[in-house]
Amino acid sequence: MRGALARIAAAVTAMVALSFVVPLGLLGGQMARDRALTAAERQAASLGPVLAVTTNPAALAVAIGSTPAGTAGRLALHLPGGTTIGVPRAAARDLAAVRDGRRSRTVAAPGGSAQLRPVALSAGRVAVIEVYVTDAELSRGVARSWTILALVALALVLVSVAMADRLAVRVVRAADRLAQAVTGVAGGDLTTRVAPGGPAELRAAGEAFNHMTDQLVRLLAAEREAAADLSHRLRTPLTALRLNLDGLAANPADPARLAQSQDTLGRLEQAVDEIIETARRSADDPAPSGSSAEFAGCDAAEVVRRRLEFWSALAGDQGRAVHTVLPDGPAPVPVPAGELAAVVDALLGNIFRHTPHGTAFSVTVHRGGQAVGLLFGDAGPGIGDADAALSRGTSGSGSTGLGLDIARRLAESTGGSLRIGGSTLGGAQVQVWLRTTGPRRSRRAPGPFRHRRPRHRTHTAPNPDGNSGPAT
Repeated sequence: MRGALARIAAAVTAMVALSFVVPLGLLGGQMARDRALTAAERQAASLGPVLAVTTNPAALAVAIGSTPAGTAGRLALHLPGGTTIGVPRAAARDLAAVRDGRRSRTVAAPGGSAQLRPVALSAGRVAVIEVYVTDAELSRGVARSWTILALVALALVLVSVAMADRLAVRVVRAADRLAQAVTGVAGGDLTTRVAPGGPAELRAAGEAFNHMTDQLVRLLAAEREAAADLSHRLRTPLTALRLNLDGLAANPADPARLAQSQDTLGRLEQAVDEIIETARRSADDPAPSGSSAEFAGCDAAEVVRRRLEFWSALAGDQGRAVHTVLPDGPAPVPVPAGELAAVVDALLGNIFRHTPHGTAFSVTVHRGGQAVGLLFGDAGPGIGDADAALSRGTSGSGSTGLGLDIARRLAESTGGSLRIGGSTLGGAQVQVWLRTTGPRRSRRAPGPFRHRRPRHRTHTAPNPDGNSGPAT
């Protein structure tokens, strides 16, 4: 690119220089010719007064010798009657034409030009003064002026090429940096950024590239998180299946256990199908038919009720007492039912995975004036470091560490929050607050809410030996 810009600058400057140099050179040559002829005319005019006084050849010869042209042998005087003083160079026909016309003329002569000036004498006679000018006199200084003009033109071309090269360096360096950054990103280095520089267009291109790369990094991070979140949904049916298989291993002839295992396998297959469908559907695709209500919002109480029906069987197998508190009516929340169910499964799954068998837990759906709260408490050992537990991908118990993060991001998408504290059962309590009014996607906690008195219900799961657990 630098070579091309240099050639373009050289060509344009050369055209501009020639458009000035050629006329100036021709004008200089014409001025040199006019200067020499004017000097010759002045020397010819200096003999006019002498001819008016005398026509004596001896006196005229002395007068001719007193002029520079006469001293150089370039001045001649043609008197009437054919007498010539000096060295004549003009042709006879040119002399006759000047006598007849009685007007000064410049005629060609061997090796130069001759300035012929007629002078009227007495009795109608005409004398002609001839001043010879050589070609060197006619072109004196022309070669030097052409040389100077050529050097000036060359200097202009060189300066324009240098300036074009300096400007091209900025463009080329900015373009090279952008090309290297594109190559780096194409090679998988998403940390590559370009320092915008050069002309305004290239700066805009560099800024657009950096913005595009940042957006690409965010999209890839979101895609990885979405893949991890979707995969995390498999943990619920896999946990249930593992527990049922443990029971089958202890009692292979138990038909109820076999039926539960088959039902869990069906749920696992359904979860895999949902993950594949969600992964294939882009963000701009419409929701599947028949699911518009699910994607517009759902009833949190109904979702919790359905998921507790699934988990109650496992709770009974492990001798866990389940305490539920649900509102009398619906508890609408602005989140899809599938995502809320995934959060409920993740938090209940954490209780089953991280607390020993026989540990009681409670699930409360709190319906307030501005938010709906889902409270999951247990009688286990609790959570020692709440901040570490909320870090995505961090777990101190050998799990993925995604369950609490999924719940937190769902709550924050509504303007709510997730809190970890102590449960009345003695263990940990996870509170998921889903804001139902006000701006969405706020990072602030929902704060205090007006609430209605819920209707308390207690579900007591049977112990493995068939006895009922404690009621509340």
